[in-house]
Amino acid sequence: FFTTLQQLKLCSQPNPILPIGFVGQHKDRKLWKWVSECHCAVCWCSLADGESSRTRMRSAVSVREGQGVVLLCGTPPRAGDLSFAWIFNEYPSFVQEDSRRFVSQETGHLYIAKVEPSDVGNYSCVVTSRASRSPVLGSPTPLVLRTDGVMGEYEPKIEVQFPETLAAAKGSTVKLECFALGNPVPQINWRRTDGLPFPSKIKLRKSNGMIEIPNFQQEDAGLYECITENSRGKNIARGRLTYYAKPHWVQPIQDVEVAVEDTLSWECRASGKPKPSYRWLKNGEQLAIEGRIQIENGALTISNLNLTDSGRYQCIAENKHGVISSSAELRVVASAPDFSKSPMKRLIQVQIGSTVDFECKPRAFPKAKCSWKKGGEQLQENERISLLKDGGLRVANVTKGDAGTYTCLATNQFGTAKGSTSLVVTGGASGDLMIRNIQLKHSGKYVCMVKTEVDSVASAADLIVRGSPGPPEHVRVDEITDTTAQISWQEGTDNHSPVTTYTIQARTPFSVGWQRATTVPDVIDGRTFTSTVVDLNPWVEYEFRVVATNKIGGGEPSLPSEKVRTEEAVPEIPPSEVSGGGGSRSELVITWDPVPEELQNGEGFGYVVAFRPSGTSTWIQTVVTSPDTPRYVFRNESILPFSPYEVKVGVYNNKGEGPFSAVATVFSAEEEPSTAPSGVSATSLSSSAIQVSWTAIPWKMSNGRLLGYEVSLYWNKGQKEESSNRVKAAGNETSIKITGLRSNLDYYTAVRAYNSAGAGPFSATVNATTKKPPPSQPPGNVVWNVTDSRVLLSWEEVRAMDNESQVTGYKVLCRSSQGGLQELSTAGTTAELWLQLQDDYLIEVRATSEGGDGSSSQQILIPRLASTFSPFPLSQLLSASFVHFLKKTAVVNACFFFYPDVFLNSLYFTVS
Repeated sequence: FFTTLQQLKLCSQPNPILPIGFVGQHKDRKLWKWVSECHCAVCWCSLADGESSRTRMRSAVSVREGQGVVLLCGTPPRAGDLSFAWIFNEYPSFVQEDSRRFVSQETGHLYIAKVEPSDVGNYSCVVTSRASRSPVLGSPTPLVLRTDGVMGEYEPKIEVQFPETLAAAKGSTVKLECFALGNPVPQINWRRTDGLPFPSKIKLRKSNGMIEIPNFQQEDAGLYECITENSRGKNIARGRLTYYAKPHWVQPIQDVEVAVEDTLSWECRASGKPKPSYRWLKNGEQLAIEGRIQIENGALTISNLNLTDSGRYQCIAENKHGVISSSAELRVVASAPDFSKSPMKRLIQVQIGSTVDFECKPRAFPKAKCSWKKGGEQLQENERISLLKDGGLRVANVTKGDAGTYTCLATNQFGTAKGSTSLVVTGGASGDLMIRNIQLKHSGKYVCMVKTEVDSVASAADLIVRGSPGPPEHVRVDEITDTTAQISWQEGTDNHSPVTTYTIQARTPFSVGWQRATTVPDVIDGRTFTSTVVDLNPWVEYEFRVVATNKIGGGEPSLPSEKVRTEEAVPEIPPSEVSGGGGSRSELVITWDPVPEELQNGEGFGYVVAFRPSGTSTWIQTVVTSPDTPRYVFRNESILPFSPYEVKVGVYNNKGEGPFSAVATVFSAEEEPSTAPSGVSATSLSSSAIQVSWTAIPWKMSNGRLLGYEVSLYWNKGQKEESSNRVKAAGNETSIKITGLRSNLDYYTAVRAYNSAGAGPFSATVNATTKKPPPSQPPGNVVWNVTDSRVLLSWEEVRAMDNESQVTGYKVLCRSSQGGLQELSTAGTTAELWLQLQDDYLIEVRATSEGGDGSSSQQILIPRLASTFSPFPLSQLLSASFVHFLKKTAVVNACFFFYPDVFLNSLYFTVS
């Protein structure tokens, strides 16, 4: 029985509560149900065992015409898998379901969307167990019409609703119910929120009150909507179907026999959704994990095996929807070497100069260590004798002396055994055939014929050339899922050496050439011609090819399979580098690195951008439908400047929603500065430059980051700042030098602050006039002389023209060949320089003025005059005083000069 008042279905706009009848008795306490007088009425119809329950009449349920009603059916004792029906008046008159009447197979209740006069009568609930097929009939409940009026029209009220989230098994049949009360009778429609049409297998039943999805698969998962609508409005119910699959084996375990002290690697692999977890049992008990025994991703590894490890093992794979197990026997074997099943050859016959191999492969657990004797002599490795890794012996360039009996002595901790082979060496013969760079095509039957004048003999031999295998054939994809592909092929030619393993390679439009694929089993032996490729990316086009390998090596790959595309799946990788910031006022800019196409897992890929002010709990979400979009801008006047937001970006496609990125903090756009700089001034520096200065505006870090100041510059007084030339000063700079201007021109300038949101208002305009241009005439008749340790310079005075700045002085520039530059300013037309001897120099003179430096004089080249401890030609010296200067031991930083047109070749000095 349903006995709590909270389970009543009540409508809006309640009137005084009315009793609608006695519904049962529990512990001597009578149970009544109540309902408000409103758009719909609710009645409980209880079920009980025995004849009395089928004959006892319940109190009448009184409703208005046009009102909706729900008659509830209680569940009988020992409820199980049940089906429900309702009888109208008497058996076998069952309620016929249509757009107005609905019987829920989930709750058993009868729903009448809009009561009509023909609905008046007695209603009984019939519950049938699907297992026993025995029905239980409830007590009849009369439904009567009230006489105080007809119910007016009202919007749909959904009374039957499927769960918000429902997990459905692979291959199962899913039924979703949806029904609403309303006047007029609501129309019911279904849709997927991703916009995909329903496949043909999906059926709408019971006047669209139920949707049935047979053979449920992963592509059927998603968000479903039931839309109920009439002329008064509509209501929508939503629920998500999620896909799950019980575990099933991809690679079960099989019986295995392993030698004592060896290592066992036993792998079992199952698929399912969610991904199964694994555990192992030994002889029905949980396998203990310790140093020798490890389990990782379902694989069991036991190192240094001993006899007690033998037993019956079970690998169990399970998820929350099912459990499967695979059993196999492990036999740990220990035995002494034994040649009975693999005896050595009794006789080998070879020719002188050839190479001979002796095999020694006794059955032994663990593997035996082999040593060799010839006769009674122990053999050691040398340039002709090699002890092979498999226990065999090789003798190269055989001689007559190598003939004899060779004995292999095989030993392990359980015993020793030996086997022998006799070697017969035959004499050499002329007429040998040698084939260099032998190829597969050289295989065949060769005949050696020896002739004399009286007779001839012949000897034949088959030459077998072994090579790497040929390419496998007819590679095809037999089955494809979202992350796996079943590949099969046919063997190619083995070229006289059996194939030992196969390797599968895969190629996609996003890969760099062919890459080795991960397969189950991981190692594909030469007798297997099918394998499952795993760890593929969903919704990616793949090609596959197969490569065979034998003892010689890897062969040529097969031709590629036809291109196939893996199935779609929910995306698993969220965007990276989620960040943002900047933008204009009232904007929140969010950026991310788009997810590569190969990781989008299906069509309809896009992003779910979620954000909220820091410190709040409710996320605001929006959808970005373009997979290549790296940013989203949210604009709203309510966004405060430079406010912190928590943001995350998720992914979705037609299969559903994937994960979100980690939460990042992003600041909303700053507000552009609201005040103009003060104290703006402009000062002329020269004929081509002015200096603009200002006082920084007040700024708080809470307003964001001030990027700097923008200076407008124009020479037409009526020109607007917006159309002027602009220069910027970064950061906290409060002045800027503007160069490249025209001379003797009045410039107007204004300053404003800016940040990432934009620029603030301009300051008041100030002006400055650039200076007249500097003198165009260069200093002329530059003469110089050396006195003691000095160079004396003189030149003619420069006179400025009327349209030029007046001369304020002169500037002497001295540049060494090493790149050093010295500068001397003087007010007159002479200058004195202190010079060194060890470098070459260029000297020039300029006039200076308020408008800047004038034209330079002709450059004077001064070559090196002397070097310490070297003879110096007197013909290069200017005067005896200069010779005195060269003898100085201390040299002042400056230039030194000489006259190259003085020629005195007869006398030399050594300077020290």
